[in-house]
Amino acid sequence: MAEKKNDKLLIIIAGLIIGVIAAGLAFLGNPKNMGFCIACFLRDTAGGLGLHRAAPVQYIRPEIIGIVLGAFGAAFAKKEFGSKGGSAPMTRFVLGFFAMVGCLMFLGCPFRMILRLAGGDLNAIFGLVGFVIGIFCGIFFLKNGYSLKRTYSLTPAEGYIFPIMEVIVFVLLLAKPAFIFFSEEGAGPGAMHAAIGFSLAAGLIVGVLAQRTRLCMVGGVRDLALFKETRLLWGFIAIFVAALITNLILGGFKLGMTEQPVAHTDGLWNCLGMLLVGFACVLLGGCPLRQLVMSGEGNADSAVTVLGLIVGAAFCHNFGLASSGEGPTPAGKIAVIIGIAVVALIGVVNTYVKAEKASEAA
Repeated sequence: MAEKKNDKLLIIIAGLIIGVIAAGLAFLGNPKNMGFCIACFLRDTAGGLGLHRAAPVQYIRPEIIGIVLGAFGAAFAKKEFGSKGGSAPMTRFVLGFFAMVGCLMFLGCPFRMILRLAGGDLNAIFGLVGFVIGIFCGIFFLKNGYSLKRTYSLTPAEGYIFPIMEVIVFVLLLAKPAFIFFSEEGAGPGAMHAAIGFSLAAGLIVGVLAQRTRLCMVGGVRDLALFKETRLLWGFIAIFVAALITNLILGGFKLGMTEQPVAHTDGLWNCLGMLLVGFACVLLGGCPLRQLVMSGEGNADSAVTVLGLIVGAAFCHNFGLASSGEGPTPAGKIAVIIGIAVVALIGVVNTYVKAEKASEAA
């Protein structure tokens, strides 16, 4: 019992620290209500690497690099780093792809959804409702035996590849070669960023804390529904409280639905976008933040999922699927509906089809 209390206290403290960091980054130059957003920052990084040419969102985000390297360092120090993978990597890639489609319909990941609420953006309430519904859709399959099968131990080199890639990307950010893209000043969210040193340090701290606490918004709601366990959820409650207080102190709070930074007011599609995110992430076993952390721990399947998120971001901006402050696009709406159908099909195939085969074999 004492150990459980200590775990809860640790995740609350971690959440409070992360909440202050996230709101503080917005004060230091990151977009408002976007001090930290895994989806948005992966999208910006994809643009910085030239994977899409949407000029307003091109910047290699040091926070992403910091999360992976922070998680890597924490896992290595605690002897928890281990190369593993082989659990339906292509399925995970597809789930990551469509999770990003949902994120860019809503304009944020589960992390940013909490930060938008803490900044007074009431549009995020619709996202939260959809997110919870999506998680319960995923839980339906979990209760009926959904599985992407086990992972396997891999050669050590497999686990090091993704952290090394992040180091290379950081070098590119510092070197600024001609083939790396940067949003021009005043051009959009990509041009808004804190100093590289602050951003990297913030990412490292969040990576360490998220690795030690197993912080995951999807896991928090899932565990509450399945096991009546609130530990992970307390972490995000703490993030919300800390970010809210920090915003109030620094002047970053604005209550309402209109004229919110990098957001739109279409409640239905905010809801459906996050429904897709919650649904896909339950089947993946973790939210985008958790996937980054596990990539740092040596999980090659999570690294493939992150690549799916990156490709999804590039695809959304290359083909006009991503929303903007003006609202969702027709193509984006179609993509979200397709995404929900594909994720549901993945759930069915990995729950009932395999069960039928096992029954026949018996």
